[in-house]
Amino acid sequence: MEQRILVVDDEQSMRDFLAIFLRKEGYQVHTAKDGLEALAVLDRADTDVVISDVRMSNLDGMKLLRETKRRQPDVEVIVMTAYSSTQDAILAMKDGAYDYVTKPFKLDEIKLTIDKALERRRMAKENVALKQQLKKHTRIKNIIGNAPPMREIFEMISKVADTKTTILVTGESGTGKELVASAIHYNSSRAEFPFVTINCGAIPSELMESELFGHIRGAFTGAVRDKDGLMSVASHGTLMLDEVSEMPPSLQVKLLRALQERRILPVGGTQEISVDTRVIAATNRDLAEEVRIGRFRQDLYYRLNVIHLRVPALRERREDIPLLVQHFVKRAAQDIGRPPMQVSEAALMILQQYDYPGNVRELSNIVERAVTLEITDQIRPSSLPPSLLEKVAGGGTSPTGPDGWVDFSRGIQLDALLEARERELLEKALGHAGGVKKQAARLLGISFRSLRYRLAKLGIEAGGEEEEDDEA
Repeated sequence: MEQRILVVDDEQSMRDFLAIFLRKEGYQVHTAKDGLEALAVLDRADTDVVISDVRMSNLDGMKLLRETKRRQPDVEVIVMTAYSSTQDAILAMKDGAYDYVTKPFKLDEIKLTIDKALERRRMAKENVALKQQLKKHTRIKNIIGNAPPMREIFEMISKVADTKTTILVTGESGTGKELVASAIHYNSSRAEFPFVTINCGAIPSELMESELFGHIRGAFTGAVRDKDGLMSVASHGTLMLDEVSEMPPSLQVKLLRALQERRILPVGGTQEISVDTRVIAATNRDLAEEVRIGRFRQDLYYRLNVIHLRVPALRERREDIPLLVQHFVKRAAQDIGRPPMQVSEAALMILQQYDYPGNVRELSNIVERAVTLEITDQIRPSSLPPSLLEKVAGGGTSPTGPDGWVDFSRGIQLDALLEARERELLEKALGHAGGVKKQAARLLGISFRSLRYRLAKLGIEAGGEEEEDDEA
């Protein structure tokens, strides 16, 4: 994209002279006659460098410098000052100006100063991108698994990462499609450039085109300044189109052309912009079926589906559940400042039997809940949500088949299920008895001493009287 310069000077001849010179050098140039007009330009158009005279009416160069740095700290400012006013230049440098030039100046001097300012801005952007990249790399580590389907995913990532090929990532909600897309980006030569994600189902259809391709000031109500689209923001990097099946049909045509021509037209614009953006599309729907019923363009489907990566559901790789549980327990404990916690074998067996309609995301939430609520240093069956225990047990006490209330199709963990059921009955009895232990013991048909032992064994805290019953 063209680099954008704002020239501010109260002398029209100077503005015109610099504008002609800088446009010939390949820059996009805006001009303003004073600081107030310059701020209006900054509000409506993205700017890389401001070149401003110091002595101006309305709002002088020093005030413009301070206001520019307050509003857009990453914009570089170069001040122009008379030879006899170098003190102004020194003050400007203290207030954040990149550099200064004294009038009269040579064209190669100001060109060199602008180039250096743009280079510093570029390096600052890359530094931000690098910090974001380091954060993203911690997320790549979250792609945990050793099951055969996951080993296939890792192998495919290594094969396709360093290509320009468009990729379609499919899988149920919560399987980690964004993590896969992120891993592809950060294992490619594009890793130093942005990885940008847009959820096609979360943005109103009338705004989607502007989000993708950008817009020109005045293109529609509320377009008060030029705005880069995400395909431009992600240029040289990667754009992930999440839930691409939700994209409006009218926009599918424009996306197809952008992918084929590598050029985009901002809303309201007349000049196309070249982009070098790799696209990774993701969806939890069957795109082939969407094409068949007419909700998705066939030509766009083929353009996106050059390489297809299907992320398996968690129930298809149960052997990875212990690794994931260990990771989520460690992360959740660190997040709330708890010491490391263990996971009992019984609890782990239950977690491995559940089907996880919400996939890895659901497992993460279950573990986070357990770590947050468990008062001991171990995740036990009683730490898990009652609804999960009931589903693993086959639906509570109501029979599900000839084997009774437990589904034996994949085997069970008897001690874990009995512990979970015992805890549920004890808590319900205490609740029914208003917390009075002696009354709860009567409801359960056990002695007070037995109740107290069971409560202590399961770590259930309950108020109420401590007087023992008469039973030895």
